[in-house]
Amino acid sequence: MSTGTVKQGKDRHQEILDAAARVITDRGLAETRISDIAEQAGVSPGLILYYFESKDRLLAEALTFANDQFYLRTSREIRRIPSAKDQLRRLVDLSVPGYLPEFGRLDEWALWIEVWVRALRDPEMAKDREVLDQRWRSQWADLIRGGQSSGEFGSAEDADELALRLATLIDGLAIQVIMNDSEVTPERMHRTCMEVSAQQLGFELEPVKI
Repeated sequence: MSTGTVKQGKDRHQEILDAAARVITDRGLAETRISDIAEQAGVSPGLILYYFESKDRLLAEALTFANDQFYLRTSREIRRIPSAKDQLRRLVDLSVPGYLPEFGRLDEWALWIEVWVRALRDPEMAKDREVLDQRWRSQWADLIRGGQSSGEFGSAEDADELALRLATLIDGLAIQVIMNDSEVTPERMHRTCMEVSAQQLGFELEPVKI
């Protein structure tokens, strides 16, 4: 098989995942048909079944694909920021659904909700969910350890435990934002996450410069 053929197959696979993410986000998994995704991707339903065994498998891979894009982008951005506190603020910026409209993480959060629901009854989906959540928490733990080493974070508590608290706080608040809770706006979620982070990690929260 030529390199061009391999690349074309990889690109088509990603196009299907991107289309699946858009359709599932818009309609929900229960209302999504393979033919809907095929139409969005411009391929045949048979090709989708060639790549994926079921809608559940397609959902899991679509979330993994979206999560990979988020992880790569945040990792690139954070590496360019020297201060651990500024890294933390940027990660919160990028994590709050709707806080940065140009970033567009609303789709990924909607996929997460679909996965959480399916994972309650599907052991395979539950495993996929756990792997992605572990990576999410590890990203926070690495950032926290860096801030502890540099002295920017005064808390000496275990970084993995602190990461668990902050990552799950974001998860919980994000659900409220996605559900359009009138009391939990993206701005309020962002402020709450920063206030709790400062309290838990032991640093002074500086006012946002306007």
